[in-house]
This record gives sequence, C-alpha cells and structure tokens, in this order.
Amino acid sequence: MTPQTTTIAASTTSATKVYGSGDDAVYALRDVSVDFYEGQFTAIMGPSGSGKSTLMHCIAGLDELSSGSAIIDGIDLSTMKDKELTELRREKIGFVFQSFNLVPTLTANENIRLPLMLGNVKGDEAWIQKVINTVHLQDRLTHRPSELSGGQQQRVAVARALASQPRIIFADEPTGNLDSITGAEILTFMRKAVDELGQTIVMVTHDPVAAAYADRIIFLADGRVVNEMTEPTAARVLDLMKSLGN
Repeated sequence: MTPQTTTIAASTTSATKVYGSGDDAVYALRDVSVDFYEGQFTAIMGPSGSGKSTLMHCIAGLDELSSGSAIIDGIDLSTMKDKELTELRREKIGFVFQSFNLVPTLTANENIRLPLMLGNVKGDEAWIQKVINTVHLQDRLTHRPSELSGGQQQRVAVARALASQPRIIFADEPTGNLDSITGAEILTFMRKAVDELGQTIVMVTHDPVAAAYADRIIFLADGRVVNEMTEPTAARVLDLMKSLGN
C-alpha cells in the first residue's frame, strides 16, 4: 500500500551508533539511511541484536546517534537542546511500549490526555473522542489501569499516543505482553489509525504476524538495512526472517 502522501515524516541519513571505543567498539547501527512516510504503517524487523530498537530510539530522540542524522518533521534532532527535544517528543511524537507505561493513579481518560495535560494544552476534543471511539474505550474511561485487562491498558496507551495528533507514532513491541487475540485487536486499531485517522506509525516487532499489518517492512541485520518489503504477508516475512538467521 502506498503512503497517503510522499511527504517524509521522519528519516535517518548515514545513522551510526557505536557503544564503546577502539577494540571494544560495538556497532549497533552502521550507516543506516531510511525514510518513513506520512500516512504509512512501517514495521522494523530483524534478528535479536540487529539494531531495530536502537534505530527507533535514535529516530525518536530517546538516544543519540554517534554520527549521521535523525530528522523528524524537517528538524535535525542533533541540533536540539534537551529541553527542545523534550518538547518535540511531547508535541510531535507518540509512543506505545510493550509495558503500557500508564500512570496507575490516573483514570483511563486522564492517561489518554496526559501528554496534552503535560503540555498545558486542551487538544482537539472532537479528535480525542474519535480516538476513544476508534479504540472502543467509551465505557472504560473512569477505570484505573489496575481495573483494566492487559489489552484494555494497551488500548489506553494507543489512544494516549494518538490523542495529541502527533507527527509520528513509535511502537516498540506493542503486542509483546498480550495474547494473540488481544494483540490482533491492538494491531487492528493501529491499522485503523493509519487508514482512517491518517496517522504515521513506525513499529518494532519480531512477530511476522504483527508485521503483516504494516504497509512496509524494513529489515535490519548487524546494524544495517538489508531488505525491504511492501504489502507483506506473515508467510513472506517468516521466509525472509529465516534467511536473516532469526
């Protein structure tokens, strides 16, 4: 599936990440250049240790590159101070993690609105209600995380990522703690967010079934981009992953 536009929401150019130095240097990323398009669902896959989470963390401004550049919405993250990066993450980026990361003392509704509250903005109420309806949380808004199932908590996390209408959403193994049925629900919601709400999502996953929900998959091995697939199926993904030694 082609992206809704050819506008680049985020990109890296010659992205390299090295831990240590000299003989002890370990390369997590080696000269990675990749574009992520607006209105597209992209998955990042690769064997354990391939650099997929490092790539996502560097694009999202959660970690710094050793060399090269990471750009979001035309802004080179390496030129930004810590405070500016914090504001960028709050205003332009949504996050969905494997561990939900909800605030236990807040209701589902408050957790969804938390990024907006932290930025001291109200947000677009019509949009927020549309997001809540999309993830089917209308009857769970007054519940705290402890009163919700794992799947419901992850739906809250997805809604929170969408609520501020971010430029891009990064999802790190978002179904990793969920059973297959609940995981499929979350992936369906994310797919709808792209198709119906026009969001841009980049997801790290090791699961071929999860990756098949994406429009496009970037494959990493040993810190490099080694392949790309559009219109993926779980079977095609699995075959390619086998060849990469996963």
